[in-house]
Amino acid sequence: MERPETVGRLTEILRQGGYLADRGLSTALFVSLNLQRPILLEGEVGVGKTEVAKVLAQVFGRKLIRLQCYEGIDTNQALYEWDYARQMLQIRALSEHQIADDAAVDQLFGPKFLLERPLLEAVRAGDQAVLLIDEVDRADDEFEAFLFEMLAESSVTIPELGTRHAVVPPVVILTSNRTRDLHDALKRRCLYHWIGFPDAARVAAIIRRRVPGASEALAGEVAAAVARLRALELTKSPGISEAITWAGALTVLGAPTLSEVAADATMSVVIKYPEDEQAVREAGLASVVRYG
Repeated sequence: MERPETVGRLTEILRQGGYLADRGLSTALFVSLNLQRPILLEGEVGVGKTEVAKVLAQVFGRKLIRLQCYEGIDTNQALYEWDYARQMLQIRALSEHQIADDAAVDQLFGPKFLLERPLLEAVRAGDQAVLLIDEVDRADDEFEAFLFEMLAESSVTIPELGTRHAVVPPVVILTSNRTRDLHDALKRRCLYHWIGFPDAARVAAIIRRRVPGASEALAGEVAAAVARLRALELTKSPGISEAITWAGALTVLGAPTLSEVAADATMSVVIKYPEDEQAVREAGLASVVRYG
């Protein structure tokens, strides 16, 4: 991957890809790219952590390889699996031809029968890939420990085939919503940056880029309304993606401004829990949508 020569240049490249990064995030990414170190991005849901990896892959013309973490994920889903169906067919063919030599048996655990999963695929792709390890906080401690080799050495070990190393490391981005604390050993292997929710002016700028049909006034009204919603004690505060979707819905409906009527009609776009909607209505839609 051709690395940008300055932080400012990286900021501009991200902007061209539709991502408005602040100076802190651009600096962290710049250091990560130049040191070829993984970076852990933490922050609330909806602040744009996953989008960073998507945009980096897009603007640098690299393949995005995504490993979505979840409770119970294991090495098979992350690293590789053997194609057991094809192995059984091979065993049957060997049996029919009465072939039982060691070389034929060894072939059963060769590249022909190996199914690559995201980590192995990323190591093989090297600097042609951006590896996104998304929501790593959803996985357990054992899976975190499993990631250490990949994060520290850009390599993975397959017992039957040995260790595979990336000639040039892929760009590696981990994200966490901080639903639990990650192990210090994992954090030591990564650079770190906390992504906070941007202010209303930046949210409005993001909306204008992502929803070209939204007027400057409507983008500002939606951004201000989302900021007020986030000030309420909601189960799920709206993020940037909800702000973009809300502006898009209002634009599709032809609403020139975010009025109480328009907010009432599109509340389900931005609020995802009935108890949150009740809290918003009790606070009063007028207090949420007012602008200025």
